[in-house]
Amino acid sequence: MKIWLDGKLVDESEAKISVFDHGILYGDGIFEGIRCYNGRVFRLDEHIDRLFLSARAIVLKMPWSRDEIARHVCETCAANRIRNGYIRLCVTRGPGELGLNPYLSPNPSMFIIAASIKLYPDEHYQNGLSIITCASRRPTPGSLMPQVKSLNYLNNVMAKVEAIQGGVLEAVMLNEQGYVAECTGDNIFIIRKNKLYTPLISDGALDGITRDVILELAEKLGIPYEERTMSRYDLYTADECFLTGTAAEVVPVVELDRRIIGDGKPGPHTRALLDAYHDLTNSTGTPIPL
Repeated sequence: MKIWLDGKLVDESEAKISVFDHGILYGDGIFEGIRCYNGRVFRLDEHIDRLFLSARAIVLKMPWSRDEIARHVCETCAANRIRNGYIRLCVTRGPGELGLNPYLSPNPSMFIIAASIKLYPDEHYQNGLSIITCASRRPTPGSLMPQVKSLNYLNNVMAKVEAIQGGVLEAVMLNEQGYVAECTGDNIFIIRKNKLYTPLISDGALDGITRDVILELAEKLGIPYEERTMSRYDLYTADECFLTGTAAEVVPVVELDRRIIGDGKPGPHTRALLDAYHDLTNSTGTPIPL
């Protein structure tokens, strides 16, 4: 496997960064998870725009242009002959002296991995997931901005640990007020009385790229939708439920906290949106020069 690292493609065994990199020492950095389908990178511009917003939010000066990063992403996919896969784009603060001062790390580092990923077994896309509510809460916007795709992912990791220890693959995370924010790595949606609902960004949900795509597809399919504050009651009493994410795509949920959602099977709206999502991802994107 070839990794793009600070200006060149190197073998994965040679893809190394300094132990003094603040990305390692303090989780000081940002990332994007991106997908490619049929030799095209899906929503690449949107991912790069969000990367630059994250950089601006943490006062990280990007020495690369948007076009340069897009080209490097495609180069990495081409070097690994990836036509259908997952891309992890990371920017660290870079190496510097010990201490929290980010201005002592003037040269950010960037690496790009293009490989495969499989979050959930195929059966869960057909039959749905069982999930739980975890105790770990989403940080408040006043402590850590949820819109920043930060390398410091420990909050999500600990929530994932709770999910796995609870015998499931995913868990709902609440905010400090007890309202639904998102899951450990995915946004969450419900259908109730033929209307689509998802939590507000201001309640702690990530402004997900796939989340936005689903809202676009819902409008095209004539499914009314609303972003609003949601409680677990809304999830328990939903007719349908599903999760979205770049890696997860669209996966149905049929049980939460051992309570059956709807009739315990992926519903018609979920399947319609899943089919529409697959049609879109397989037909659009930035071409990879293989």
